[in-house]
Amino acid sequence: MADKPTLTTSAGNPIADNQNSLTAGERGPILMQDYQLLEKLAHQNRERIPERVVHAKGWGAHGTFTVTNDITKYTKAAIFSEVGKQTEMLSRFSTVAGESGAADAERDVRGFSMKFYTEEGNWDMVGNNTPVFFIRDPYKFPDFIHTQKRHPKTNLRSNTAQWDYWSQSPEALHQVMILMSDRGIPRGPQFMNGYGSHTYSFINADDERFWVKLHFKTQQGHDFFTNEESREEIGRTRETFQEALYGAIEDGNFPKWTLKIQVMPEEDAVKTPYNPFDLTKVWPHGDYPLIEVGEVELNRNAENYFQEIENAAYSPSNIVPGIGFSPDKVLQSRIFSYADAHRYRLGTHYEALPVNAPKCPVHHYHKDGAMRFFQNMPNPDAYYEPNSFGGPVEDPSRAEPPLKISGDADRYNHREGNDDYGQPRALYDLFDDDQKARLHASFAGSMAGVPSEIIERALGHLAQISPALADGIRGELDN
Repeated sequence: MADKPTLTTSAGNPIADNQNSLTAGERGPILMQDYQLLEKLAHQNRERIPERVVHAKGWGAHGTFTVTNDITKYTKAAIFSEVGKQTEMLSRFSTVAGESGAADAERDVRGFSMKFYTEEGNWDMVGNNTPVFFIRDPYKFPDFIHTQKRHPKTNLRSNTAQWDYWSQSPEALHQVMILMSDRGIPRGPQFMNGYGSHTYSFINADDERFWVKLHFKTQQGHDFFTNEESREEIGRTRETFQEALYGAIEDGNFPKWTLKIQVMPEEDAVKTPYNPFDLTKVWPHGDYPLIEVGEVELNRNAENYFQEIENAAYSPSNIVPGIGFSPDKVLQSRIFSYADAHRYRLGTHYEALPVNAPKCPVHHYHKDGAMRFFQNMPNPDAYYEPNSFGGPVEDPSRAEPPLKISGDADRYNHREGNDDYGQPRALYDLFDDDQKARLHASFAGSMAGVPSEIIERALGHLAQISPALADGIRGELDN
């Protein structure tokens, strides 16, 4: 048997006895000088960090992204510079509403995030398994999330809160339709698509901007649980997705997705009958067809879940040259809120943690604070900017071209002039009779215990999508 390393304290002091506390005699009290005991207890007290406010329950893995099609006419991003190029990446999937101990197989939207370690910095794609979301104005995000969390008095999840909000927010209907459909409970992360959901910018070498939508299409096919199967599965295990993803990778069945994009010329944004920056809307594929870009393969499980997946911090603010933002209001708010949430949850310098650290050189003037354990400025005199001591400087050549879409700053009513029923109607019309029947049942099930006046308000909106939809749900409610 090979020699084993000697156990030490966190400061490196060898430990002679890891079984017994230091006491004043066999029956005497523990001594305060037993620093090894105090260190062990103190570390245990601090093993948990605040869970994410949303997306608390998650599963992830390492992998690679490979370019399969040339899109350099749309973007100068180095990650897409040549066909065959591979980039390391890290994925994390999650539920939205549940806490860290929630069951994986509950009906919920799934987070779908990928961190690409490019030579020009980290690019984070922070999306969902749906192409739209419940809100189009970020001012409503805290209100919406409160409806997904626990009631402050009962400490129970509340169907009434959900439907009270949804029945007064018709912009949410498109996402609710997807949530209640078969795709609301996938059997595992590998059996669902991922979407950037927002509109982003691609900028090419000639400083031409294109608006883009990102689609990660599963190569495993879509597979889902029905409501009945979900209840049975939750009785079997609360770790369905972790088992599915971890097990597949350990068995060598590496999950894969095909990255495709929709591309809109910058000038088209003022011509479309819908707002192309509206998070509740999709772009018709007939107008902006999917273009293949590359393939994601997840091929390595984390060695330490906490270190590599729980500490993983994704933010839409992490972009690279050739990829930028858009006037999407919700995206604009996420640029701030995601990074700020990580600073609270993990610490000021969370991006220096190994799993978040870029694999390219990093130079900045951020100082001190919690977790300032790294050296990024070898010259101690260059700790401000501008300076005369050779510190990092700006590069004007990296500037993005100016946005051609602008307007007067005001609080615009995001519900005026919007058709919140047409796209959900088109989705409903795509379903066959069996899919519609399951959809009606899912809607009705989610309304259990909801006051009748809220249900009637919701059915009034759903009838504007399709009278058959409202009638089908009403029929389920009456059974």
